[in-house]
Amino acid sequence: MRSGAGEMFAGHRVASSRDVDHARQALSEVFLPVDFSPPRTSRTFEMHLNALTVGQLTCGYMRFGEAVRIETAEAENFHIDIPTGGRAMMRAGLGPPIHGTQDTAGIFMPGRPVAIESDEGFAQLSLMISRARLQLEVENLLGHELSRPLEFSGEIDLLTPGAQTMMQALRMIDQGSRHEGGLLAHPLATQRLEQILMHSLLFAQPHNHSAALASPSPDSGVRPVSHVIELLRSDPAYPWTVAELAAEVSLSVRSLQEGFRRSLNTTPMAYLRRLRLEEVRRELVSAAPGTVTVTEVAARWGFTHLGRFAAVYRSEYSELPSDTMRSATAPLT
Repeated sequence: MRSGAGEMFAGHRVASSRDVDHARQALSEVFLPVDFSPPRTSRTFEMHLNALTVGQLTCGYMRFGEAVRIETAEAENFHIDIPTGGRAMMRAGLGPPIHGTQDTAGIFMPGRPVAIESDEGFAQLSLMISRARLQLEVENLLGHELSRPLEFSGEIDLLTPGAQTMMQALRMIDQGSRHEGGLLAHPLATQRLEQILMHSLLFAQPHNHSAALASPSPDSGVRPVSHVIELLRSDPAYPWTVAELAAEVSLSVRSLQEGFRRSLNTTPMAYLRRLRLEEVRRELVSAAPGTVTVTEVAARWGFTHLGRFAAVYRSEYSELPSDTMRSATAPLT
């Protein structure tokens, strides 16, 4: 699936300007210091910028009227630039050029400046991920500190399954940001979307720790799995992460996941989702008529994709969640 040309995060407009200095300031405040060259005049320059934060991620959409060259300062975090309209040549430092299209994006490492030379009518999604947060996620997965900083292959093929998962998560963030009661209003849903974006990168985009992530993990035994199950069942509403659960039982994330696979043929997060599914059903059964919707209850328990949630619910309970609610609120005859 292509990245698509529609404007995203439209309800979070940061700037809409024909003034070069204003545009420079807006981009610098949201992402990192930038400059434009050329133009040095605002007669034909035009930029629209939308942006919002999701956990420790910054998601943005920018569109330019004319061809433009953007030069950034050295980045402190990871940056992903995903063209959605037009083309651009992107280069980090003295590295090889990346020809950005609707099939090809670029990911850029901390510590390097980036230059982007675009065609007329260029638009892109921009994703900034905290360097500390993403590297901590790798360390949690591996169970030890990184001996080398995380370094990705710079070109992202947007047609791969991993990239499509990333794009799907960005579209869900866009949809959830359109009104106050959307997915982003629910911490569990926000946490889930943040993790999907990070994991789609770490497991699909090649980097210098990919081989370590793919290697087998040691047997964790049954006792840590039992303890984690107790934690999950005691408080399914808590925004648990796999890393936090692994730390509770002194295991790496991979070892805990492997322990769940061997013992229960599932994962810690899949087990937690099933507990939360039970809570959704409990709420739907007990809801007073007209007080809640299926969407609201599902989002509150971290189910971000309503269609997928309905399919999982039906598989588990042999009825749709809307059927459960109608049965619970139907008048007695």
